[in-house]
Amino acid sequence: MSYTNGLDDPTLYFNTVLYTGNGSTNAITGVGFQTDFIWNKQRNGTYSHYLFNAITGTGKFLKSDSTDSEGTNTDTVTSFDSDGFTLGSAAGNNGSGNTMVSWNWLASNTTASNTDGSITSTVSANTTSGFSIVSYTGTGANATVGHGLGVAPKMIITKARGTTNNWGTYHESLGNTDAVFLNLTSATDTFSGYWNNTSPTSSVFSVGSSAGTNPSATMIAYCFSEVKGFSKFGSYTGNGNADGTFVYTGFKPAFVIIKPSSYANSWLILDNKRNTFNPTNTRLEADGNGADYSGLDYTDFLSNGFKIRTSNAHPNTSGGTLIYMAFASSPFTTSTGIPTTAR
Repeated sequence: MSYTNGLDDPTLYFNTVLYTGNGSTNAITGVGFQTDFIWNKQRNGTYSHYLFNAITGTGKFLKSDSTDSEGTNTDTVTSFDSDGFTLGSAAGNNGSGNTMVSWNWLASNTTASNTDGSITSTVSANTTSGFSIVSYTGTGANATVGHGLGVAPKMIITKARGTTNNWGTYHESLGNTDAVFLNLTSATDTFSGYWNNTSPTSSVFSVGSSAGTNPSATMIAYCFSEVKGFSKFGSYTGNGNADGTFVYTGFKPAFVIIKPSSYANSWLILDNKRNTFNPTNTRLEADGNGADYSGLDYTDFLSNGFKIRTSNAHPNTSGGTLIYMAFASSPFTTSTGIPTTAR
């Protein structure tokens, strides 16, 4: 398997911060970089997930638990800052006393026009960390879209900005005829119209005629390629046992999303800030607006991967297939092969 060059300090490209809303102007710091993609969720209540990016700009958001078209509220994110972002008074992101989690990714802090595909796209790409944000206008017909990564993405999350559509999601483990949807619990769906039966290349990803991935509307896509010591995208098979499957990533995870693909259940989100030690058991669900829940010992985050620690069917149905995306807190070895002390 080929990787982009390894990263020795993953927190320069992805970071989770926790904060408490104040109902007024609130500068969120400690991210460690000028974020390009912000994913916020209230922990102690039922406001939706709010996703922002630097291409569409301040005050524009989509919700991962909804088909809603892009919303506008100038009291949400008011600026993308050198060490985080600033919020206005909107309750869903900054309600007074609300405890919040924010997951942040660095793209390029700039944009470029990309003509690699049949559709011209606007791209903010970080080839070092394997992450790009892609804005384009769908056609409703077979097409290609440039992603700017220089290597083929392993996972692509798409959403129509101008219409009420599902979040069509590509994952390499599912192949190029199948899709899952970030806002739905449903298992994998098979249809050639999602990705035109074509896997992504080093320059473009393909879309077909499906309204789930290519409606005649403005679109946003989040593209992820795999980077040694920083990110991993794969699948595992559940065993239905509390001594569950170990998933090797090559790093100690900071953030993991798990989605059953052969059966219906939610997108489970875990991170190392809401749980600073094992078990990593405080979950949110990308497809739902529920608060933090810690009723099950879902996983242990280990120095070189994660291990399932529950017999619960959600992440561990016996014989079931589950896909995941993971980002690092610390690589197992540095990019030059030197072992690290996972932190």
